[in-house]
Amino acid sequence: MYICLCNALTDRKLKQAAAATGSTRPGEIYAACGCRAQCGQCVQAVLDLLRDHANQVADQLQGAD
Repeated sequence: MYICLCNALTDRKLKQAAAATGSTRPGEIYAACGCRAQCGQCVQAVLDLLRDHANQVADQLQGAD
């Protein structure tokens, strides 16, 4: 699904960028994708995606004793 229409960024591409770089801020994600926020309408969606991704990673690590 497209998250950022201005930069044609999908949720899959954003998740891959977050995982590959360990980014925790929207600006870092945009930079990892070679762009920056344009109109700003997607920033909240990117924040939500980052939080969900961080929670998933934490859940996976929690059971890895």
